[in-house]
Amino acid sequence: MKLLTIDTSTSCCSVALTNGEELVSDYLVNQGKTLSSRLLDCVDLMLRGAGLAVDELDGFGVALGPGAFTGLRVGIATVKGLALAAGKPVAGFSSLAMLAMNLPWAAHPVCPMFDARKKEVYAGLYDCRDLPVPLAGDRVVAPDRLLETLDGPVIFVGEGAVRYRELIVARLGENALFAPCSANLPRASAGALLAGRAFARGEAASAALLAPVYIRPSEAELARMNRETP
Repeated sequence: MKLLTIDTSTSCCSVALTNGEELVSDYLVNQGKTLSSRLLDCVDLMLRGAGLAVDELDGFGVALGPGAFTGLRVGIATVKGLALAAGKPVAGFSSLAMLAMNLPWAAHPVCPMFDARKKEVYAGLYDCRDLPVPLAGDRVVAPDRLLETLDGPVIFVGEGAVRYRELIVARLGENALFAPCSANLPRASAGALLAGRAFARGEAASAALLAPVYIRPSEAELARMNRETP
């Protein structure tokens, strides 16, 4: 099954082309706000390199969140446009589960963390002895509140873990384990495995049904709720 998978849930832009279990090509760039303008160019380059047209793909995968609001909108809108034009189905997946996949066969629970700003993190807790199995739901939370819920050795990964490393160590001591720096960036090639599993379970859907998973309301939504509050 030929899948094109996209992740723009953080400041990184990641795109992967897979054929079944084979990784055909993989693109990852960590250049902040430039990612959205390069996304379609990257997709075009990747497909041309593989000698494929969009309508020759079997489907698409995309990270639904949580993550940066603007990044998620860009990635999901791009996949929607490509999938609707090609008439192909899409499988969405958690961006935190995708990040947790950077630590396969981990002996301890994995806690992927994105920096959510406002002194909060997007975080999850996964058993990664196979594909990630959630031990707790993805959430947005203050780091100290998150750490109060963790017991025993935990492996932390992601930009949120880097930012709050001192706090994590102060709270958990030797039970705080950290992924190498090479594992801290989410990769669409890992997400492709999650998307492929969703396709195999019959969970893919029309692109028209795609929606980001923000977890917390955006600034625009907060402003609207404040205006509507009597």
